[in-house]
Amino acid sequence: MILTANLQLEDFYKIIFDKETLELSETLISKVENGFSFLEEFSKDKVIYGVNTGFGPMAQYRISEENRNQLQYNLIRSHSSGVGNPLSPQSAKAVMLARLNTLSLGKSGIHPSVVFLLKELINKDVTPLIFEHGGVGASGDLVQLAHLALVLIGEGEVFYNNKRRATKDVFAELNLEPIKVHIREGLGLMNGTSTMTGIGIINAYYSRKLVDISVKLSCAINEIVKAYDDHFSEALNSTKRHEGQQKIASRMRESLSDSKLIRKREDHLYNKENKEEIFKDKVQEYYSLRCVPQILGPVLDTLEFTEKILEDEINSANDNPIIIPEDQHVYHGGNFHGDYISLEMDKLKIVITKLTMLAERQLNYLLNAKINEIFPPFVNLGKLGLNFGMQGVQFTATSTTAESQMLSNPMYVHSIPNNNDNQDIVSMGTNSAVICSKVINNAFEVLAIELITVVQAIEFLECQNEISSNTKKLYDEVRAIVPAFKEDLIMYPFVEKVKEYLKN
Repeated sequence: MILTANLQLEDFYKIIFDKETLELSETLISKVENGFSFLEEFSKDKVIYGVNTGFGPMAQYRISEENRNQLQYNLIRSHSSGVGNPLSPQSAKAVMLARLNTLSLGKSGIHPSVVFLLKELINKDVTPLIFEHGGVGASGDLVQLAHLALVLIGEGEVFYNNKRRATKDVFAELNLEPIKVHIREGLGLMNGTSTMTGIGIINAYYSRKLVDISVKLSCAINEIVKAYDDHFSEALNSTKRHEGQQKIASRMRESLSDSKLIRKREDHLYNKENKEEIFKDKVQEYYSLRCVPQILGPVLDTLEFTEKILEDEINSANDNPIIIPEDQHVYHGGNFHGDYISLEMDKLKIVITKLTMLAERQLNYLLNAKINEIFPPFVNLGKLGLNFGMQGVQFTATSTTAESQMLSNPMYVHSIPNNNDNQDIVSMGTNSAVICSKVINNAFEVLAIELITVVQAIEFLECQNEISSNTKKLYDEVRAIVPAFKEDLIMYPFVEKVKEYLKN
């Protein structure tokens, strides 16, 4: 792929997940060189923040010519102070790509060697050790991006071939040269939203998968309980104008088009010959079955808006100051502030938690024989009282859903002034993105448990030849991982395997 500094999310996914290599276009290189040359000349007789001044509240101090480069090294080393769990190699690679793309706009004044080395590290799958904790999401992801900058100057640690190693050793092995500071390579790398945005893009990728899985599982449950088709009909859902709702209903109709179990209301409850006083069949299904378009519709709408914001952010200059050679000017401001991404990550984790809650309620419906009046308690295919079926894993699903509900409290409205009150209102965007990723991981766990239960329910009904082809595909693929069981099994390895199947 040839990078032109205008990445779409699909391009991101090809590089991160399909390991497609990238090259830098001549236009991109020219922009970076032009931005660097302009800043080099422009800053000779002017006061430019972070070039010949200190940082943050110490910006009032002029830095002498002989100390300018050391200033950048000092910034990188002093702010490489993250703690906690390391970001996954996928997320760290996304951070690098996000930073590469925004630097490629030529608005940061960094030396071209930065984009060349970032390209090499991405192509060779060398990812920086970046910790979850450290950034407050204003003045950029300073701490996390300092760990990226640390690697680019040949220091710190990286992950390579699934091993955590010293950067200098990996660089020597791969014949890579660290960058040297020319003007503002420290601040240019660190001032920005690339960590929260990179993590956010990974979150959006997996959220897409979760929506798809949730629709399929919702369809499967509707058909195995022989639900009526009107609640996902085009006629009903078109009476509401929300695009997400209509898209979810459309997906349900498509998924269930060849099901032999879904019923039409006119064939049963609208039948004039039906003289029952007390109806054996439910007149309307429980909300977790009937309201899927209305519940997952807002999830999809939110995800699609989040994807737009993420795409806008990776193709924006999120630095300070911003170098615009065309204007022959350097602008000081706050493009590093992460409020856009912070808010979207909060919104995304809220809707993914709602998706998880839907899965947990659908699971409860299948497991509670008094409610569904179809399956044995806990879809227990063994001997009641002696065996337990899916009873044990329901506790895990309930506990995990509860954790996500608590994690869904927003970071966007949580700000602690810091940096001698220079950063007096901050976004906490990386915290929001990291917590969102935890909520997404939790959702996969709950949906894995729900999927195993759905497959056990199909086993009980022996309806494999009546379910839709989409549900049959799910059934067959899960049956290759989890055997049909009557005797009690140690469940955690199966839940983990199904979770990985859903993610991959």
